[in-house]
Amino acid sequence: MSEVAITSPISLADPKPLDLELSKKLEEALRPHGVFESEEELAHRMEVLSKVNELVRQWIIDVSKEKNNIPENKAECFGGKVFTFGSYRLGVHTKGADIDTLCVAPRHVERTDFFKSFHELLKQQPEVKDLRAVEEAFVPVIKMEFDGIELDMLFARLALPVVPEGIDLRTEGLLKNLDEKSVRSLNGCRVTDEILHLVPNKDNFRMTLRAIKLWAKKKSIYSNSLGYFGGVSWAMLVARVCQLYPNAAPATLVHRFFLVFSKWDWPHPVLLKAIDTAENKLGFPVWDPRINPADRYHLMPIITPAYPQQNSTYNVTNSTRTIINEELNDGLEVINKILEGQEEWSRMFEPSNFFQKYKHYIVLTARAEDEDHYLEWRGYVESKIRLLVGNLERNLFIKLAHIMPESFGPFNESEGKYMCKWFIGLLFIDTKSANIDLTFDIQSFSDIVHKTAIHINLLKEDMKVEISYVRRKQLDQFVPQDVITRGRKIEKKKENSKVNSSSTSNLRRESTEKGRSLSGSKSDSDLQKKSLDEDSQDSQNSIKQDEDKNNTDACPEKSQTEDNGNEKVTESNNQHEEMTEDGVTTELNDGDTITSESRKRKSSDGGPDGLKRLKNEENDNELTETEIAQPIQKKHTDRLPSNDLPDLTSPQPPVPAAGFQLMKNSIKLKLNR
Repeated sequence: MSEVAITSPISLADPKPLDLELSKKLEEALRPHGVFESEEELAHRMEVLSKVNELVRQWIIDVSKEKNNIPENKAECFGGKVFTFGSYRLGVHTKGADIDTLCVAPRHVERTDFFKSFHELLKQQPEVKDLRAVEEAFVPVIKMEFDGIELDMLFARLALPVVPEGIDLRTEGLLKNLDEKSVRSLNGCRVTDEILHLVPNKDNFRMTLRAIKLWAKKKSIYSNSLGYFGGVSWAMLVARVCQLYPNAAPATLVHRFFLVFSKWDWPHPVLLKAIDTAENKLGFPVWDPRINPADRYHLMPIITPAYPQQNSTYNVTNSTRTIINEELNDGLEVINKILEGQEEWSRMFEPSNFFQKYKHYIVLTARAEDEDHYLEWRGYVESKIRLLVGNLERNLFIKLAHIMPESFGPFNESEGKYMCKWFIGLLFIDTKSANIDLTFDIQSFSDIVHKTAIHINLLKEDMKVEISYVRRKQLDQFVPQDVITRGRKIEKKKENSKVNSSSTSNLRRESTEKGRSLSGSKSDSDLQKKSLDEDSQDSQNSIKQDEDKNNTDACPEKSQTEDNGNEKVTESNNQHEEMTEDGVTTELNDGDTITSESRKRKSSDGGPDGLKRLKNEENDNELTETEIAQPIQKKHTDRLPSNDLPDLTSPQPPVPAAGFQLMKNSIKLKLNR
């Protein structure tokens, strides 16, 4: 196979005086948001890292003496070191931000030692708080707060008897004979160093990345584990724009960022350097959809520049892709107004109006009675939330499942001390009337969370996960009013219009079975072809692809999409909760009803064909719970199992006998338009 190439720069033009002036205003707009640290704060971070490094070295000495019975004077020569990566290594960390670290150890120190003896050593340190280990994660990590600084620590066991003091992790030979978890852990440092090596102007890159990261966090699309882009993904996107415009000022780069990626031809990959697919001497899996079938279903691939090249956005789902694209389009509109003098930079950093966008929400609660159990349980549940989003996405009636990355603690004392809540906004398909059963989607998520927790010996008796449905007007029972009303208020006529206009076209995965080639990204090629015209018009025209697969005129599905604000409901203040044998069921007398198995209701007179069939079968207008759930269950069993988003159809871990019984909740809605 040939080498996968990328395009050359689009423009080499130097910044104009207006660009430099806008860049200064951008920096001033960033300062109130705490994106720059003082010298004192930076010195404190250096001190914390020095202490952690000493702990690691002493721990390796202790493990060496215990395992090999080696004298202390000889055990000290084994080395060991803590490396940094991520935003801290890139030089774009903010006030109070965590530090991504990597513990590198010699071959006789194993991963089990890291999660047992080193974890116990950290517990004994007075500076350590909120210590929790997530050993079952794709990249296993220990999270903690050390002297006021949050740390995420990975572990890599090198195939070396001694770790040299001046070791360079970019050396590809270090990956030889390593397990995949160590390779993935090392990849963080290797990718960060490679990004810095590939950007033409580091100062402009850092300022631009600070702005984009702040924008992404404000818009609640900054979370790799929940299906959005993580820090390294945003960094690679900014680095690609810097490569395309190597001499541009930060303000110009921010504009080009939205210009390029709001028009990007996903799922064509974003690459920072050429991928030589013929050279894979060490045999590690490399992202290549022509060889790996699973890679063909990645929706927004952003490929890391260090070997082994991987997609950093494999967690992206249909819903999160729609949300990211919507925010990129909104960002382009705002930045155009800023460049025209109609808006200030502060407009770009307004918070998301998530709690105003939808009428229906799912609340996921994780709680425990013990603090240590809670910290462990919270991290575990958060790592599984994308499975719930995936289940909801595959429901026949759900058009969009929007997960809010931010979690919220107890709203009042009755909720307990150790608990947190996540919210998922739901957008349903356009149907006059529908009986919607969420029981299977919710219960399958609950089952896999508990079964996996049992399998890894994590589950304790006080650890609980609860899932409930609420209307928008009930949110004030869960979060403060100022959280609900933050962000720009949505006009009724435009409410969710952008989600509706892009969801059906963006949710369709483009198959690469037809011979998609990596030989030069089509997006890169089109950007290069149109560069001269764009720059001659003072960079105000949008970059357009030659093949626009998301042309709204070519999508008949869009005529069937609905505006979420058009639901017709009967208002009533009579709300109550009932306890049934199946669990908690709630009836909301405002048009939406959550019913138990024994509750009778009329069948749907519209919606998908699955429910139409049920309607014809029921002459007395009664539907049982099994019959209502039947079309949704068929939807799940017909699809291919997914290793990235496992559900009940995916391979399950062996489950030992448990001393508890899972609560089976029946969650059903009846929507009347």
